Amino acid sequence: MMRFKDIDGIYLIGEIGINHNGDLNIAKRLIDAVFACHWNCAKFQKRNPDKCIPEKQKKVLRDTPWGRMTYLEYKKKIEFGREEYDYIDKYCREKPIDWTASVWDMDSLRFSLGYKMPFIKIPSAKISDLKLIETAAKTGVPIIASTGMSSMKEVDDLVDVLKRYASDFALMHTNSSYPTPKEELNINCVKTLKKRYGCVIGYSGHEYNVEPTVYASVLGAKIIERHITLNHGMWGTDHAASLEVAAMDMLRKRIRDIDAIMGDGEKRIMPSEKDIRKKLKK
Repeated sequence: MMRFKDIDGIYLIGEIGINHNGDLNIAKRLIDAVFACHWNCAKFQKRNPDKCIPEKQKKVLRDTPWGRMTYLEYKKKIEFGREEYDYIDKYCREKPIDWTASVWDMDSLRFSLGYKMPFIKIPSAKISDLKLIETAAKTGVPIIASTGMSSMKEVDDLVDVLKRYASDFALMHTNSSYPTPKEELNINCVKTLKKRYGCVIGYSGHEYNVEPTVYASVLGAKIIERHITLNHGMWGTDHAASLEVAAMDMLRKRIRDIDAIMGDGEKRIMPSEKDIRKKLKK
Protein backbone atom coordinates (compact mmCIF):
# COMPACT_ATOMS: atom_id res chain seq x y z
CA MET A 1 0.00 0.00 0.00
CA MET A 2 1.07 3.55 -0.69
CA ARG A 3 1.90 6.45 1.58
CA PHE A 4 1.18 9.41 -0.63
CA LYS A 5 3.44 11.86 1.22
CA ASP A 6 6.37 9.48 0.64
CA ILE A 7 6.06 9.72 -3.16
CA ASP A 8 9.50 10.44 -4.60
CA GLY A 9 9.16 12.64 -7.67
CA ILE A 10 5.87 12.33 -9.55
CA TYR A 11 3.76 9.16 -9.60
CA LEU A 12 2.42 8.43 -13.10
CA ILE A 13 -0.81 6.50 -13.62
CA GLY A 14 -1.69 5.18 -17.07
CA GLU A 15 -5.49 5.11 -17.15
CA ILE A 16 -6.36 2.17 -19.36
CA GLY A 17 -9.95 2.43 -18.19
CA ILE A 18 -12.10 0.81 -20.87
CA ASN A 19 -9.69 1.56 -23.72
CA HIS A 20 -8.98 -2.18 -23.89
CA ASN A 21 -12.44 -2.55 -25.54
CA GLY A 22 -12.92 -5.84 -23.72
CA ASP A 23 -9.81 -7.37 -25.33
CA LEU A 24 -7.22 -8.74 -22.91
CA ASN A 25 -4.50 -8.56 -25.58
CA ILE A 26 -5.06 -4.81 -25.93
CA ALA A 27 -4.95 -4.47 -22.15
CA LYS A 28 -1.68 -6.37 -22.10
CA ARG A 29 -0.14 -4.07 -24.73
CA LEU A 30 -1.22 -1.01 -22.75
CA ILE A 31 0.35 -2.46 -19.59
CA ASP A 32 3.50 -3.00 -21.66
CA ALA A 33 3.38 0.70 -22.61
CA VAL A 34 3.12 1.75 -18.96
CA PHE A 35 6.14 -0.36 -18.13
CA ALA A 36 8.22 0.59 -21.19
CA CYS A 37 7.63 4.33 -20.60
CA HIS A 38 8.66 3.99 -16.92
CA TRP A 39 5.26 4.98 -15.60
CA ASN A 40 4.29 3.65 -12.18
CA CYS A 41 0.79 2.24 -12.39
CA ALA A 42 -1.75 0.81 -14.84
CA LYS A 43 -5.34 1.61 -13.89
CA PHE A 44 -8.61 0.05 -14.96
CA GLN A 45 -12.29 0.71 -14.21
CA LYS A 46 -14.51 -1.84 -12.50
CA ARG A 47 -18.30 -1.70 -12.66
CA ASN A 48 -21.37 -3.81 -12.18
CA PRO A 49 -23.27 -2.49 -15.24
CA ASP A 50 -26.63 -3.66 -13.86
CA LYS A 51 -26.19 -1.29 -10.91
CA CYS A 52 -24.14 1.55 -12.39
CA ILE A 53 -26.09 2.35 -15.53
CA PRO A 54 -29.21 4.50 -15.05
CA GLU A 55 -32.40 2.66 -15.97
CA LYS A 56 -33.25 5.16 -18.72
CA GLN A 57 -29.89 4.47 -20.37
CA LYS A 58 -29.88 0.67 -20.26
CA LYS A 59 -32.08 0.04 -23.29
CA VAL A 60 -30.69 2.83 -25.47
CA LEU A 61 -29.39 1.28 -28.69
CA ARG A 62 -25.78 1.83 -29.69
CA ASP A 63 -23.72 0.93 -32.76
CA THR A 64 -20.58 -0.96 -31.73
CA PRO A 65 -17.83 -2.99 -33.44
CA TRP A 66 -19.84 -6.07 -32.41
CA GLY A 67 -23.05 -4.84 -33.98
CA ARG A 68 -26.03 -2.83 -32.75
CA MET A 69 -26.89 -3.56 -29.13
CA THR A 70 -28.31 -1.93 -26.03
CA TYR A 71 -26.04 0.23 -23.91
CA LEU A 72 -26.27 -2.34 -21.09
CA GLU A 73 -25.21 -5.15 -23.42
CA TYR A 74 -22.30 -3.05 -24.65
CA LYS A 75 -21.09 -2.26 -21.13
CA LYS A 76 -21.23 -5.93 -20.17
CA LYS A 77 -19.35 -6.82 -23.36
CA ILE A 78 -16.33 -4.71 -22.39
CA GLU A 79 -16.32 -5.47 -18.65
CA PHE A 80 -13.45 -7.65 -17.43
CA GLY A 81 -14.16 -10.33 -14.83
CA ARG A 82 -12.16 -12.50 -12.45
CA GLU A 83 -10.30 -14.45 -15.15
CA GLU A 84 -9.06 -11.31 -16.89
CA TYR A 85 -8.09 -9.53 -13.68
CA ASP A 86 -6.27 -12.58 -12.37
CA TYR A 87 -4.17 -12.44 -15.52
CA ILE A 88 -3.67 -8.65 -15.21
CA ASP A 89 -2.59 -9.06 -11.58
CA LYS A 90 -0.05 -11.74 -12.47
CA TYR A 91 1.22 -9.85 -15.52
CA CYS A 92 1.77 -6.59 -13.61
CA ARG A 93 3.50 -8.31 -10.69
CA GLU A 94 5.93 -10.04 -13.05
CA LYS A 95 7.16 -6.73 -14.52
CA PRO A 96 6.73 -5.33 -11.80
CA ILE A 97 4.43 -2.31 -11.90
CA ASP A 98 1.48 -1.28 -9.75
CA TRP A 99 -2.05 -1.72 -10.95
CA THR A 100 -5.41 -0.69 -9.55
CA ALA A 101 -8.99 0.12 -10.55
CA SER A 102 -11.63 2.79 -10.13
CA VAL A 103 -14.62 1.31 -8.30
CA TRP A 104 -18.11 2.41 -9.32
CA ASP A 105 -20.26 0.40 -6.90
CA MET A 106 -20.14 -1.79 -3.79
CA ASP A 107 -19.86 -5.01 -5.82
CA SER A 108 -16.83 -3.64 -7.66
CA LEU A 109 -15.24 -2.51 -4.38
CA ARG A 110 -15.60 -6.00 -2.93
CA PHE A 111 -14.23 -7.48 -6.14
CA SER A 112 -11.18 -5.18 -6.11
CA LEU A 113 -10.37 -6.04 -2.50
CA GLY A 114 -9.53 -9.54 -3.73
CA TYR A 115 -6.25 -8.08 -5.04
CA LYS A 116 -3.39 -6.30 -3.28
CA MET A 117 -3.81 -2.88 -4.82
CA PRO A 118 -1.62 0.03 -3.67
CA PHE A 119 -4.71 2.25 -3.52
CA ILE A 120 -8.36 2.35 -4.56
CA LYS A 121 -9.54 5.03 -6.99
CA ILE A 122 -12.89 6.78 -6.57
CA PRO A 123 -14.01 8.31 -9.89
CA SER A 124 -15.42 11.82 -10.07
CA ALA A 125 -18.92 10.53 -10.76
CA LYS A 126 -19.00 8.72 -7.41
CA ILE A 127 -17.54 11.20 -4.90
CA SER A 128 -21.01 12.12 -3.66
CA ASP A 129 -21.74 8.45 -2.90
CA LEU A 130 -20.60 8.88 0.69
CA LYS A 131 -21.62 5.36 1.66
CA LEU A 132 -19.28 3.95 -1.00
CA ILE A 133 -16.53 6.38 0.09
CA GLU A 134 -16.86 5.45 3.76
CA THR A 135 -16.90 1.71 3.03
CA ALA A 136 -13.82 2.01 0.80
CA ALA A 137 -12.00 4.15 3.36
CA LYS A 138 -12.70 1.70 6.20
CA THR A 139 -10.91 -1.08 4.30
CA GLY A 140 -7.58 0.53 5.22
CA VAL A 141 -6.51 0.70 1.59
CA PRO A 142 -5.40 4.27 0.68
CA ILE A 143 -7.85 6.26 -1.43
CA ILE A 144 -7.35 8.54 -4.43
CA ALA A 145 -10.46 10.50 -5.37
CA SER A 146 -11.01 12.60 -8.48
CA THR A 147 -13.01 15.82 -8.13
CA GLY A 148 -14.42 16.51 -11.60
CA MET A 149 -18.02 17.75 -12.00
CA SER A 150 -18.04 18.71 -8.32
CA SER A 151 -18.62 21.82 -6.25
CA MET A 152 -16.33 22.79 -3.38
CA LYS A 153 -19.09 21.77 -0.96
CA GLU A 154 -19.16 18.28 -2.47
CA VAL A 155 -15.38 18.04 -2.16
CA ASP A 156 -15.61 19.26 1.45
CA ASP A 157 -18.08 16.47 2.23
CA LEU A 158 -15.83 13.92 0.54
CA VAL A 159 -12.76 15.05 2.47
CA ASP A 160 -14.67 15.03 5.75
CA VAL A 161 -15.39 11.32 5.27
CA LEU A 162 -11.84 10.56 4.14
CA LYS A 163 -10.30 12.38 7.11
CA ARG A 164 -12.47 10.38 9.49
CA TYR A 165 -12.02 6.92 8.00
CA ALA A 166 -9.18 6.65 5.46
CA SER A 167 -5.71 5.41 6.34
CA ASP A 168 -4.37 7.84 3.71
CA PHE A 169 -5.86 9.77 0.83
CA ALA A 170 -5.05 12.07 -2.08
CA LEU A 171 -7.25 14.26 -4.28
CA MET A 172 -7.08 14.73 -8.03
CA HIS A 173 -8.05 17.97 -9.74
CA THR A 174 -9.77 17.19 -13.02
CA ASN A 175 -12.39 18.30 -15.51
CA SER A 176 -14.55 15.37 -16.60
CA SER A 177 -15.23 16.44 -20.19
CA TYR A 178 -13.44 14.49 -22.96
CA PRO A 179 -11.54 16.35 -24.30
CA THR A 180 -11.51 19.29 -21.89
CA PRO A 181 -11.66 22.78 -23.46
CA LYS A 182 -8.46 24.62 -22.56
CA GLU A 183 -10.36 27.52 -20.98
CA GLU A 184 -11.96 25.05 -18.53
CA LEU A 185 -8.81 23.23 -17.38
CA ASN A 186 -8.40 25.58 -14.39
CA ILE A 187 -5.00 24.15 -13.47
CA ASN A 188 -4.66 26.63 -10.59
CA CYS A 189 -7.13 24.43 -8.70
CA VAL A 190 -4.12 22.23 -7.89
CA LYS A 191 -2.93 25.05 -5.61
CA THR A 192 -6.45 25.69 -4.31
CA LEU A 193 -7.00 22.08 -3.25
CA LYS A 194 -3.54 21.79 -1.71
CA LYS A 195 -4.06 24.92 0.40
CA ARG A 196 -7.60 24.01 1.46
CA TYR A 197 -7.07 20.36 2.40
CA GLY A 198 -3.35 20.01 3.13
CA CYS A 199 -3.14 16.60 1.48
CA VAL A 200 -1.28 15.31 -1.56
CA ILE A 201 -2.89 16.66 -4.73
CA GLY A 202 -2.72 15.16 -8.20
CA TYR A 203 -4.04 15.95 -11.65
CA SER A 204 -6.10 13.77 -13.97
CA GLY A 205 -5.94 15.30 -17.44
CA HIS A 206 -8.40 14.84 -20.29
CA GLU A 207 -6.94 17.42 -22.66
CA TYR A 208 -5.53 16.65 -26.11
CA ASN A 209 -1.92 17.65 -25.40
CA VAL A 210 0.60 17.38 -22.55
CA GLU A 211 1.38 21.01 -21.66
CA PRO A 212 -1.43 21.48 -19.09
CA THR A 213 -0.30 18.33 -17.34
CA VAL A 214 3.23 19.75 -17.15
CA TYR A 215 1.81 22.97 -15.68
CA ALA A 216 -0.07 20.96 -13.05
CA SER A 217 3.17 19.25 -12.09
CA VAL A 218 4.92 22.61 -11.75
CA LEU A 219 2.12 23.79 -9.44
CA GLY A 220 2.67 20.82 -7.15
CA ALA A 221 0.66 17.87 -8.47
CA LYS A 222 2.49 14.78 -7.17
CA ILE A 223 0.25 12.24 -8.92
CA ILE A 224 -0.48 12.46 -12.63
CA GLU A 225 -3.13 10.36 -14.37
CA ARG A 226 -3.70 10.33 -18.11
CA HIS A 227 -5.82 8.04 -20.26
CA ILE A 228 -3.64 6.00 -22.59
CA THR A 229 -4.31 4.31 -25.92
CA LEU A 230 -2.51 2.39 -28.63
CA ASN A 231 -4.07 4.61 -31.32
CA HIS A 232 -6.34 7.63 -31.29
CA GLY A 233 -8.32 6.09 -34.12
CA MET A 234 -9.46 3.08 -32.10
CA TRP A 235 -13.19 2.69 -31.46
CA GLY A 236 -14.47 4.12 -28.17
CA THR A 237 -15.26 7.40 -26.46
CA ASP A 238 -12.00 7.87 -24.52
CA HIS A 239 -9.35 7.28 -27.17
CA ALA A 240 -9.33 10.79 -28.67
CA ALA A 241 -8.38 12.43 -25.34
CA SER A 242 -5.83 9.73 -24.46
CA LEU A 243 -2.05 9.70 -24.87
CA GLU A 244 -0.45 7.39 -27.39
CA VAL A 245 2.77 5.65 -26.35
CA ALA A 246 5.13 8.28 -27.80
CA ALA A 247 3.29 11.02 -25.89
CA MET A 248 3.49 8.97 -22.68
CA ASP A 249 7.27 8.89 -23.00
CA MET A 250 7.38 12.59 -23.87
CA LEU A 251 5.32 13.54 -20.81
CA ARG A 252 7.49 11.56 -18.41
CA LYS A 253 10.65 13.18 -19.77
CA ARG A 254 9.12 16.66 -19.45
CA ILE A 255 8.12 16.28 -15.81
CA ARG A 256 10.78 13.96 -14.38
CA ASP A 257 13.10 16.80 -13.27
CA ILE A 258 10.48 19.28 -12.10
CA ASP A 259 11.28 18.95 -8.38
CA ALA A 260 14.97 19.53 -9.04
CA ILE A 261 14.27 22.45 -11.37
CA MET A 262 11.78 24.18 -9.06
CA GLY A 263 14.05 23.90 -6.01
CA ASP A 264 13.19 25.07 -2.49
CA GLY A 265 12.72 28.76 -3.24
CA GLU A 266 15.50 29.91 -0.90
CA LYS A 267 17.76 32.54 -2.48
CA ARG A 268 21.43 31.66 -2.02
CA ILE A 269 24.71 31.34 -3.90
CA MET A 270 24.66 28.00 -5.68
CA PRO A 271 27.72 25.70 -5.77
CA SER A 272 28.22 26.19 -9.52
CA GLU A 273 28.27 29.98 -9.01
CA LYS A 274 31.05 30.15 -6.44
CA ASP A 275 34.02 30.13 -8.81
CA ILE A 276 32.23 32.49 -11.21
CA ARG A 277 31.48 34.82 -8.29
CA LYS A 278 35.19 34.99 -7.42
CA LYS A 279 35.99 36.01 -10.97
CA LEU A 280 33.22 38.49 -11.57
CA LYS A 281 32.35 40.06 -8.21
CA LYS A 282 34.58 42.44 -6.28
